[in-house]
Amino acid sequence: MSGGASLGLRSSGSYGSLQQSNGQSPPLAARKPGKMSLGGGGVGGRGGERLLFARICKLTSRRRRMLLLLLVAAAVVFCFLFSSLVSKDEDAPPGIDTMLGFSDHVRSFVNPVWTSSGRPIIQGGSLGGNGLNTASQTEKHSGSSHEKLRGLLRSFPPAVDLQHHPCENFSFSPPPIDKKRTGPRPCPVCYVPVEQALALMPDTPSASPVLRSLNYLSEDNLISKESNSGSLFGGYPSLEERDKYYNIKDSMTVHCGFVRGKIPGVNTGFDIDEADLFDMWQCQGIVVASAIFGNYDIMQQPEKISTFSKDTVCFFMFLDEETEAAIKNTTAIDNIKRIGLWRVVVVHNLPYSDARRNGKVPKLLLHRLFPNVQYSVWIDGKLKLVRDPYQLLERFLWRKNVTFAISRHYRRFDVFEEAEANKVGGKYDNASIDYQIEFYKREGLTHYSSSKLPITSDVPEGCVIIREHIPITNLFTCLWFNEVDRFTSRDQLSFSTVRDKIRTRVNWTADMFLDCERRDFVVQAYHRELWEQILRSPPPVRLQPRKMLPDNTAKEPGKGPATKRLPAKRTRDRKSGSKRAHRSRVNGEKEFIQL
Repeated sequence: MSGGASLGLRSSGSYGSLQQSNGQSPPLAARKPGKMSLGGGGVGGRGGERLLFARICKLTSRRRRMLLLLLVAAAVVFCFLFSSLVSKDEDAPPGIDTMLGFSDHVRSFVNPVWTSSGRPIIQGGSLGGNGLNTASQTEKHSGSSHEKLRGLLRSFPPAVDLQHHPCENFSFSPPPIDKKRTGPRPCPVCYVPVEQALALMPDTPSASPVLRSLNYLSEDNLISKESNSGSLFGGYPSLEERDKYYNIKDSMTVHCGFVRGKIPGVNTGFDIDEADLFDMWQCQGIVVASAIFGNYDIMQQPEKISTFSKDTVCFFMFLDEETEAAIKNTTAIDNIKRIGLWRVVVVHNLPYSDARRNGKVPKLLLHRLFPNVQYSVWIDGKLKLVRDPYQLLERFLWRKNVTFAISRHYRRFDVFEEAEANKVGGKYDNASIDYQIEFYKREGLTHYSSSKLPITSDVPEGCVIIREHIPITNLFTCLWFNEVDRFTSRDQLSFSTVRDKIRTRVNWTADMFLDCERRDFVVQAYHRELWEQILRSPPPVRLQPRKMLPDNTAKEPGKGPATKRLPAKRTRDRKSGSKRAHRSRVNGEKEFIQL
């Protein structure tokens, strides 16, 4: 190459360095080398690229070139979004945990059963380990895992930081005066919003005084050794065993229903289908439960429940076959066994002939039916829940630092008075009520008085129970159920005996809140039989009240009231005429009454 400075040849070392040729110096400003083509290197490669690009530009118009560039950009964006969605699905739970902003115990509480892979697990024991087939159930639940997690993210309330409790300045006030309602009425109650209730949730489960481990007795060959020792379902505990159970130790094994098997609901009496048991064992965190047996009540749907609670709280309704058949005549049960919010569970092989006594099984033994639940809210079948479960737990458990809450009776505080009221109302046969009260009197039951303070009552209104599932509360409801199994089904009569016996051994008691506070979060309906009777009966006839005689009534006997002669009606004054006509009718009625 002649003339001028040579551009030089590309060395095998640095990409941008130039190799000197013939001892001549490189030019002051060398041109930046272009990219190498796939077909070859050097100048020839670059020329091929330019030629190809020129031909494309020549064959296509400017509009087509822009369209081609847009298609390429869209493909790049699509690939980027697809890869981000895949990675987001794989890391869904950590993403949710990061975005929620709540502490770890809240996140693990509301969503404990879903792993990072989106597959459900069972903690605290496995149904499969006890001989039940759960593979198909697990596969069915895993298909909707991601949808549940996304729904949880949408409904999770924003995190809050509370410096002071919102209700610290709230003062109790009695129910407002209502001339139309003279009976028991709701009173104002201060609740906090759901997101604040979550922020006030305790970090750890409450400590159980003395008792740390509670186990339940199971036997195959049961023989009743005493009269009035209960039922086969309860296991016939003897009086000696009954007394021993109040000697509370670190570890205990007690009678607590379902004695004929190791898994409650499997060939124990009060039998439950396998699919229902699986869902019950899957429930963790909070359960709201109720029951209707003997078609005794009309199912009530909860109201004012937050979306977050609908996603994280279990709502279970227990029915017998009679009630299920009656409900199917008017209401459809969907393919996942739900009626509204309620997950319906049909119970077979009921242990008692009395529907009310059967209802005491889920009411007092929820910790056996839901072994993985931490909190429960029980409401009788005649009640409608109208407050969010998280608000109830914060108001009646967490705020007071208690583990068991029940409302006291609105009128009666004494067990002896309650027993007499049960006999008058025909709630149970009088002989059985008298036998139970006499038994408790021999054990030391006394009338309620101010000497029992701070205990405010011996008689609960047992239609609502709010509790934390820890060993001591589980023991309390087990022993309470044993009393209901041994004596009458009227649990109000045995409540104070069990409470006081445990209270003398350990530092624990059941908290009793006002009945008017209970009436604020549940609405009571009529029992089915009474409601149908009301619908069949004709509307009441309202009688006109007797008119009082006017002050100008004649004092002498035999004389009627002095009637005032009205002037003639004036056609030009319609208003005054209408008033006079009304007064004339009134006077006529008075005269008729006097005669």
